[in-house]
Amino acid sequence: MGRRRKPRIPREPVRLDITALSHEGRGIAQVEGKTVFVHGALPGERVLCQYTRMHRRYDEARVLEVEQASSERIEPRCPHFGVCGGCSLQHMGPERQIALKQEVLLELLDHVGRVTPTEVLPPLQAAHWGYRRKARLAVKHVPRKGRVLVGFREKHSPYVADMGSCEVLDERVGRRLEALSELIGGLSRPDRVPQIEVAIGDNGVALVFRNLETFTEQDLERLRGFGTQHDMFIYQQPGNEQTVAPVSEHVEPLMYSVAGETLHFRPTDFTQVNAELNIAMVDRALGMLQPGPDDRVLDLFCGLGNFSLPLARRAARVVGVEGEAGLVERARDNAERNGIGNTEFHVANLAEPVDHLGWAQVQFDKVLLDPPRSGALEVLPRVAGFGACRLLYVSCNPSTLARDAGELVHQYGYRLTSAGVMDMFPHTAHVESIALFEKEG
Repeated sequence: MGRRRKPRIPREPVRLDITALSHEGRGIAQVEGKTVFVHGALPGERVLCQYTRMHRRYDEARVLEVEQASSERIEPRCPHFGVCGGCSLQHMGPERQIALKQEVLLELLDHVGRVTPTEVLPPLQAAHWGYRRKARLAVKHVPRKGRVLVGFREKHSPYVADMGSCEVLDERVGRRLEALSELIGGLSRPDRVPQIEVAIGDNGVALVFRNLETFTEQDLERLRGFGTQHDMFIYQQPGNEQTVAPVSEHVEPLMYSVAGETLHFRPTDFTQVNAELNIAMVDRALGMLQPGPDDRVLDLFCGLGNFSLPLARRAARVVGVEGEAGLVERARDNAERNGIGNTEFHVANLAEPVDHLGWAQVQFDKVLLDPPRSGALEVLPRVAGFGACRLLYVSCNPSTLARDAGELVHQYGYRLTSAGVMDMFPHTAHVESIALFEKEG
């Protein structure tokens, strides 16, 4: 049999009536029985759109013109919205955005996990603009434009969006994309700097310049001068993360505060992107898990101690487990720096069997899980074996949370007491959520 030909993308714009909204915030239309997902469209709208991709079961398109607008449509604040891939929901008001995310969570819990929370928590929200403290900015030297582009990549494209500013980045960086463009454009090899890692703490801004070729002394002087002028800590990264190093001696360790604790971190470490929301999230987690002075608490996927240290102030002992050795080292240092002596931290790959490890052979009264997008399915049997009366699950992917919730309820005898969303990434379709499970009986 011959190979199936790819359907040809229509060149002419088409008019579509939008009937619903997808989990990712795309409008949904039906054309001859086939679903079309339309970027930038809202239910109830008639739009003129351009097909962008065609698949066997569905197609994709983008809005060219809104001919009949929804009452929920608002004017996007960012002039780059629709081109830049960083945001997808700026045409919706913040309250509608968070309502959509709550709907997505509850629908997935129902359809995937076959569970319903006893209580739906009110959404956690913080600032909607200038909130983002962590980002990886793409860099591209474009000779035909005569300059360097610095920003996020275009939607569904490898190209870097031509941006003058970013509304969701902390304004200390979001308002300086053009200055960064000029800085890199003046380096000896602007075509050999592909990205900038942004990391911001309570005490300052760090920028890590990935350099595929050794910086000259003149390059380093330009970078140092930029850091001095804009009050930033400047690093270079000529290889892997172990090669990250400051370009000058005047660099302070980054830090942030949460629940009364001060946590230090390196620019390439994982930290929550939204500092204000993180404070509210940790406070909610403490209230839901309710650690007491006699409780042994297990914090899985603990990172550098974001939940562990606040928990340790309230519990008898906290054991944190994390797969990345560097984060475990930072967690230990942070506990010592804060004068906390009732913690221990271990390195372990939680996607592999852990029953033989010492920390996994004791009992815990309460457990907190904060896994990556892939979820915590592999470690759930061991978690259930601890017999903890309360289990708190913090999730960055509602699909895997729903799957794991089904396992905890239907296989391991837990009850889903409460669940809700947290707007860690306003103006994007990213859904952060939190769920409390209690042991039946």
